Amino acid sequence: MKWETWLLMDWQQVLGISLSAIGFYIGLMLFTRLMGLRSFSKLSSHDFAMTVAIGSILASTVISETPALLQGLFAVAVLFLIQGVISLFRRKVKPLKALIDNQAIILMAHGEYFWDNLKEANLATSDVQEVLRKNGIKSKTEVFAVIMETTGDMSVIKNNKVTPDWSLFNDVRDSELLITTDKCSSQ
Repeated sequence: MKWETWLLMDWQQVLGISLSAIGFYIGLMLFTRLMGLRSFSKLSSHDFAMTVAIGSILASTVISETPALLQGLFAVAVLFLIQGVISLFRRKVKPLKALIDNQAIILMAHGEYFWDNLKEANLATSDVQEVLRKNGIKSKTEVFAVIMETTGDMSVIKNNKVTPDWSLFNDVRDSELLITTDKCSSQ
């Protein structure tokens, strides 16, 4: 292989890539408008997987030697359809939601680590400490809870004088420990 073929491209390749990218972009905007705002959310692990899959299809479609725009758009349309069906079933059939989605889990409450949950999430205390620092926490006593969300993101909830609305924690595994820990720490 000559270095020229690796480094350069001709006008036909530029045109093919440009038309594929424009067509894919227009198709993606259309699918997003049809399926709604959730299309590229990261509310669950399957949402994230869809975003990665679409990126892979986009790359394959736009830079392949023989760009098959309609094939790429069809593949993305199928992914959007699958996401729509899964989202519908998740809303309508509660046992299916539990089967499909990860469950949020408490990693720390009131400055105390939940060691079993850290182990299950395959995290070290240094992972939690990094998130605490990024959230401006200077002391573990400032922490009401650290929760690993269904997407793998960590939410840091700071202590304050407001009584918690426990309904916000209904979908968090071991939330009863958070309530128990809160009652114990206030005595």
